[in-house]
Amino acid sequence: MTIDFENITSIPKLIKDFLGKKLDGFQNKIFDLENFKIQIAEKQNSFSDEKREVLYNTIFSQNQESQLSPKQLEFLFSLKESNTFTITTGHQLNLFTGPVFFVYKILQTIKTAEFLKSNFPDHNFVPIFWMATEDHDFEEIDHFKTREHYYEIKGISGGDVGNIKIDDQYFIQEFEKEFKDHLYGTELILWVKNAYKKGNSHTQAIRYLVNQLFADYGLLTIDGNAKELKSQVKDIFKKELLSNQLFETTKTQREFLEKEYHKVQVNPREINLFYLSETRNRIENVSDEYQILDTDLKFTQEEILNELENHPERFSPNAVLRPAYQESVLPNLAYVGGNAEVMYWIELKDYFESINLPFPILIPRNSMLFLEEKTFKKIENSGLEIENFFENFAEVLNQKILENNDIKLLLTEKELQLISSFSELKNKASETEKTFLNLVEAEETRQLKSFKRMQKRLLKAEKTKQSERFDQMQSLFLKVHPGGNWQERVFNFSVFYADLGKQWIDESYQKMNVQKSELIISPI
Repeated sequence: MTIDFENITSIPKLIKDFLGKKLDGFQNKIFDLENFKIQIAEKQNSFSDEKREVLYNTIFSQNQESQLSPKQLEFLFSLKESNTFTITTGHQLNLFTGPVFFVYKILQTIKTAEFLKSNFPDHNFVPIFWMATEDHDFEEIDHFKTREHYYEIKGISGGDVGNIKIDDQYFIQEFEKEFKDHLYGTELILWVKNAYKKGNSHTQAIRYLVNQLFADYGLLTIDGNAKELKSQVKDIFKKELLSNQLFETTKTQREFLEKEYHKVQVNPREINLFYLSETRNRIENVSDEYQILDTDLKFTQEEILNELENHPERFSPNAVLRPAYQESVLPNLAYVGGNAEVMYWIELKDYFESINLPFPILIPRNSMLFLEEKTFKKIENSGLEIENFFENFAEVLNQKILENNDIKLLLTEKELQLISSFSELKNKASETEKTFLNLVEAEETRQLKSFKRMQKRLLKAEKTKQSERFDQMQSLFLKVHPGGNWQERVFNFSVFYADLGKQWIDESYQKMNVQKSELIISPI
């Protein structure tokens, strides 16, 4: 079964409005074949053969250690052709891929490329995974969780995580203990040992794992931390240093988002670049001097422009500048991302126009939930619907506990009668003096508060009386939302792969409907 994002309480209103074509200026940036037709033409006119050659050489060079599948090689060679385009997703280099939505977003990217090929057979569409190798917050990526354990790896934070070399392998021993008796446990253990060999970098580890999982689908990986690619965006980086272009051009949209949605997903800085040395540090302009924060490095304007010209690889875009970097070096049509990602891309449309760069179609990724058959049966027996678990569950519980309760029905009836009586009384009182009307309104408020107190006491009493049923429903909630969170944000893919192997990957792929953003719920 599926639940449309429109019907899930926790999906942000901005995402719902975007998908519902209610967001001005973005109606042509949602999933639609006519939009893709326009996007193809726009990108074809703006992406040069020289850029294609650089892209091909970069991906080829970065994957020399990998044994690419026939489909990967086919896609790689096709990148040189002017009728080839990419569909892209990206993610951090989480330990052993991190939460399982890592898998879902890549599968949706692959299937989107396949869908477009079936609708535009004269063009090629290559799925790309952009590795966030330049992130420097190691604590965000150094762990993953299964049903039984929390796994963690040690490393030195501060530099780009992709280059951190693996030394700590203790988690592998514990992982082997958990999965050695599972049907596909041996395969998982082999993967984790090969990926996290001593001396491997985290970039090498994730590239290896991604290829194990998705090589047969043709997915290609790219590491943006490459001089050849960054050489193509020196003008963008220069404008960032000299005129704070991203900060200035996103002001109007940020003000709109703050006013309409009370939130800006990511607030850009005046300069949205880091400087890469042994660590990754923000660049800030202080009194016409470019300081590399938390270091002794300083540059004049002339010096930093010379540094950019000669060593573009030492400059690293932050989260809000990375989209422009990515779209500059790829013949890309669409980006598949989580809701938070899509929301900060939405901030950037005016900025893209200011640098004359086609803004991609945005695709909020599908979510998936796998539950055991016995959990489905328990939900059915409880009187709950699976949709209830994606509403305000506290309110759902309260309604269920007081469902068909005679006292609750009587209280509601009497409360409505009270409101009606006071309405009549206030109409008459308004014809008298104002102080009398105030007295009537005060008395109404007092009596209605008494009804609310009685309803709260009744709910508390019923929870005590039906404690076993109440506990069962809360237990079911935690089956659906382990730790109170969405399953896909908690468990690693190994939880599902251990017993089903590639069949689970293939079934997840088949169940995705790339034309809709929805939650897909399946038995396992």
